[in-house]
This record gives sequence, structure tokens and C-alpha cells, in this order.
Amino acid sequence: MNFKNEPVSNVQWVHSSTIAKNSYNPNHVAKPELELLRRSIEINGFTQPIVCWNDSGRLEIVDGFHRSLVGQNTESIRNRLNGFLPVVILNKENTGKNDRIAATIRHNRARGKHNMSAMSDIIIELKRRNWRTSRICKELGTDEDEVLRLMQINGLIEMFSDNDYSEAWEYEI
Repeated sequence: MNFKNEPVSNVQWVHSSTIAKNSYNPNHVAKPELELLRRSIEINGFTQPIVCWNDSGRLEIVDGFHRSLVGQNTESIRNRLNGFLPVVILNKENTGKNDRIAATIRHNRARGKHNMSAMSDIIIELKRRNWRTSRICKELGTDEDEVLRLMQINGLIEMFSDNDYSEAWEYEI
């Protein structure tokens, strides 16, 4: 089998100064999700390259703007990689602006959305594995209110496992 025409078969490490954002990406990431992306790249490294179009040596981002932002602006990551970022270049026959815009939208929409019931099950599983709410918040990029809401979907018993309660009502006179 020959995979040489698949962009992912040719990941390149390029200096971040050669990468530029595009002018048409409608995707915006909220601060908590951007922080989660930063944490993910710090802990797990880059698991997905930045998708670019090569315009005579200038690389325009098609997908991965926020990954490039984190790689460029997070000192520990930038230092670890000496300012380089992983990039794949789109196939040469798909380089028109219309093709690039369509590719950006496909990449954004193909990621999908989290299923709330499935996320609730994950939170419950982590609680069963003795993860405290504070760790869930830190590792998954949630806040306590979101964990509470997700626990309410499928797991009322586990929802309060972090708390200490007396076994009976206490009456004071």
C-alpha cells in the first residue's frame, strides 16, 4: 500500500514564524477550552498536526489555529519545541481559496459535539475511580457547576460522594 499522497504521511516540523492564520475561520474557542488545549499539549504533546496550505513558502492555516496559538504563546511548549510546530500540507490539487475555506469548515464541523449523556457517564466513572470534583475540573477543563449538572443527568448517588455528611439529623436546643 502506498500512503505517500496522504498529508498525514508527511508531517513536517516548521518554525512557527512561517505559519499565518487565515482570514475566514469562523471557529472561536472559549478561554476554558483554550486552557484545556494548552494543558493537553503540555501533558500529551501535539497529537494532531496543524493543517496548512503552502503559498510559496508562507503557510496559511486551514485547521489548527488554536493549536498553533498555544504552541506559539505557551513558553514551556515553545521552549520544548524550539519554536517549531507540526504541520501537514494539503494536497496540491486542493489549494484554491474556496477549497481551503471548505476544508476549514469540514475540519471544524467533523469534530462534532459532546453527547451530554456520555459525558455524564464519564464523570460518573471518574468519580467511581475516586477522582475528586477538583481533579475532574482540572483535567477535563470543567467547572464545579458543570460537573454538578453532568452528575445530575445519570448519577445522583455519585454526585455527593466528595462531601462528608452526618448519618442523622442533629437537633440543637
